[in-house]
Amino acid sequence: MAPSIDPKSSAKHPLHDLPTPEPESPLSPRKPYRFSTLCATVENPSMKDQYGSSSVPIYQTSTFKGVGNEYDYSRSGNPTRSHLEHHIAKISSADHAFAVSSGMAALDVILRLLKPGDEVIAGDDLYGGTNRLLTYIRTHVGVTVHHVDTTDPTSLHAFIHPTKTAMVLLESPTNPLLKIADLATISKDVKERSPNAIIIVDNTMMSPYLQRPLEHGADIVYDSATKYLSGHHDLMAGVITCNRDDIAKQIAFTINSIGNALAPIDAFLLLRGIKTLALRMDRQQTTAKIVADYLNTLGFHVNYPGLTDHPGRDVHERIADGNGAVLSFETGSKALSERVVGSTRLWGISVSFGCVNSLISMPCVMSHASIDAATRAARGLPEDLIRLCVGIEDPNDLLDDLERALIDAGAIEFNLPQNRYVRLHGPDAGVAISRAVEKLALDGRNGEDLEWFVSAPGKVILFGEHAVVHGVTAIAASVDLRCYGLTSPRKDGRLSVHFIDIENFYHEWDIESLPWDAVTPIRTGEHHPDNLDQKLINAITEGPLSSLDEAKKNALAASLAFLYMYMALSKDEERLSFNFTARSTLPIGAGLGSSASFSTCAASTLLLLQQRISIPPPPPPTSPSTGHIHISHQGRRAIPPMVAEEVNRWAFVAEKILHGNPSGVDNSVAVFGGALAYTRAGFGKKSGMEAIQGFKSLKFLLTNSKVPRDTKKLVAGVGEKKTNEPELVNGILQAIQSISDEARRALADPELPRDSLLSALSALIHENHAHLITLGVSHPALEAIKATTSADPYHLSTKLTGAGGGGCAVTLVPDNFKAQDLDDLISELIRQDFQPYLTSVGGSGLGILSPYRHHRIRRSATRPTAQALGQVTPPETPIPRDGLGVETKDEDETLEPLRTSFETESILELSNWADSLGRWLYV
Repeated sequence: MAPSIDPKSSAKHPLHDLPTPEPESPLSPRKPYRFSTLCATVENPSMKDQYGSSSVPIYQTSTFKGVGNEYDYSRSGNPTRSHLEHHIAKISSADHAFAVSSGMAALDVILRLLKPGDEVIAGDDLYGGTNRLLTYIRTHVGVTVHHVDTTDPTSLHAFIHPTKTAMVLLESPTNPLLKIADLATISKDVKERSPNAIIIVDNTMMSPYLQRPLEHGADIVYDSATKYLSGHHDLMAGVITCNRDDIAKQIAFTINSIGNALAPIDAFLLLRGIKTLALRMDRQQTTAKIVADYLNTLGFHVNYPGLTDHPGRDVHERIADGNGAVLSFETGSKALSERVVGSTRLWGISVSFGCVNSLISMPCVMSHASIDAATRAARGLPEDLIRLCVGIEDPNDLLDDLERALIDAGAIEFNLPQNRYVRLHGPDAGVAISRAVEKLALDGRNGEDLEWFVSAPGKVILFGEHAVVHGVTAIAASVDLRCYGLTSPRKDGRLSVHFIDIENFYHEWDIESLPWDAVTPIRTGEHHPDNLDQKLINAITEGPLSSLDEAKKNALAASLAFLYMYMALSKDEERLSFNFTARSTLPIGAGLGSSASFSTCAASTLLLLQQRISIPPPPPPTSPSTGHIHISHQGRRAIPPMVAEEVNRWAFVAEKILHGNPSGVDNSVAVFGGALAYTRAGFGKKSGMEAIQGFKSLKFLLTNSKVPRDTKKLVAGVGEKKTNEPELVNGILQAIQSISDEARRALADPELPRDSLLSALSALIHENHAHLITLGVSHPALEAIKATTSADPYHLSTKLTGAGGGGCAVTLVPDNFKAQDLDDLISELIRQDFQPYLTSVGGSGLGILSPYRHHRIRRSATRPTAQALGQVTPPETPIPRDGLGVETKDEDETLEPLRTSFETESILELSNWADSLGRWLYV
């Protein structure tokens, strides 16, 4: 005897008296199979495969031989489709089932039962395509259509005519407002008042797994099988089920006549999808409930029958076995909803639903746009409505992506008294960026009183340098060598900079003596114009920088970029006094994006100080009462995209000051990290950047030649060569484009074996460098590095990176490269007076040390020590407490600002020291 199983754990849904795949035995009566078993068991006793195939064969044929056989023409019948229709009938409590080419094709077949003069009663919240087809038959067939509120069964009574009412068309839940119709009560009322009327239900939202309307009195049920029955959005199909022989005969005639029956290959795919229907929908509706609860907690109006306050919940629980995986909510503003939808990444913007992937849409501008605005308004369909169709992804990822979209769009903000995110209402909604520029209060302190500590990575262009200027795609990636920037408050009305890696340059200025009359301030919410303010540049150069040593041109350029941004971002009533210190583990001037890394650090600190950007609040505490579990991502993606984009815009401004006409690659990598493909307008392509998803971590040896290079001169040289030898240079550019395309495909291919990837990249590196030599941008020092790395026993591929003409060379290091050989190679390069760095590429971008928990730097009476106590930036004055929580003062300890340790830490330990300070937040 089979073991007894707790029915609560074995079946979420009631058992149904449905046919089982095998006959019962008089001696051992079989119980009806549960739904998930019925889904997975595809078998038709009257259609046994001659070979015992475990999967229904695809009868991909239009005709069948013989006369008088069961099948003669696939339009009329096909064995694969017959298997499918038998299977659908089995799980739908139906005697008859039909499979056609789409859900709308199914409705079209059903509506052909109507004749001129008939009347149809339909819901007032229907799928847009349904409304469109009803409008057509009303206009061209002479059928009267009444749209009523089907949530109230009595609202139909006034429109039911004993003889004229031919059909009642229902959805429950409706699309997209998730309203509930009492299918059983409506069916009973209609049959009592108009016995010949046919009750039709669009069951797409529920599928047979969660609702079987034939059990509640419906005559015909149809589904867009494109949705949950298939589940993967890889086919179009519709199904029709019924229990009345007379209706089935008419439907079969129509399908055979018009020829919209489902093709064999699609029938096969749909059979395969149905097998996992129960598994998919269990996961999807579980996650949908989590998402609905989350939005409801934030304060949005949410439409989902699984919520306790849904007006149709009691009715729905009586007629359905679950709540489904579609929900909708309102933000209060169409523009705000558009920003929310546009800010998602994991939720795909698309019409339709029922797929394993989650989708987001605005019905009024997408699936229901065919309903005119006046009609939408009359039926109570909000223009700001957002529909969510939940897939099978991890719920934590879906919530994280949705929350970020709501934050970025300005739909929610963190409420400190409530210690959670809440919805913004009225004029506050959608102004998150404006709120970010208000006074930033962390523990009651102003932003200018804080030490802001930031970092940004360098970059390496793996493929496409120089060619990128002429429209060829460049492949760039971040390196784990970083620039660090720290602001420290000062209250003396002066501004100072300390560029430790640029000849230990230090200078300070009296703030009021700066050329403020030359400034055209960039107001909050405005973007910097495309062109630099030459008047301001000249004023700074001829004023604050005029007395400095012209030989220190790198320090002067960095100072110019910093002062330009400081003055452009300053407010008239608030000119902040502070020091900015920059340090770098990147070799300055080696072509690894050190200037972009510096520009990113300078821009982000200035934006933070001026409160043009803000970092997100700490995650809500995990507690049983909130039901929210914070997942640690080690700081990744903690900085919102809108903040990163603002930093990137200003870092690009700084890059323009430093380089004249930069491509934008360097600063984008410094801000966003990872790897990207960048294309300037040219070769018939639009300008743009695109992240390379799935980029694999690669080990590189970066070797600084210690030879300075003139980027502008090198770029101009290639341009001149293109003018003089257009065929040669254009051919090289085309070849480099092919290299970049191939590299991009290889880097983004998750199925490419690691060895194959490294081998391919090695060959492409060698090929790319040869083209750069032909363009005349290499240098004897770079060729010496290349000769060393390619010699016995190393045989590694090396190319210049950046502008060439000196600077840096990059060498791909395979995973299996011997450690001793690597040590020997590094020693040899050092012996040749080069400076090698072993690093990896593709890491995080802009980093900001979290300001919500703080760091103490203690100095004892004997010697200074630094001890990280939680998360940092900016450090606060610690007030020790005794065991009773009473504030005390330790006379043996005094405070040191973060600046002291930052400026004195050794370059070799700088990265480890910075990492030890606390939790970093990254883009």
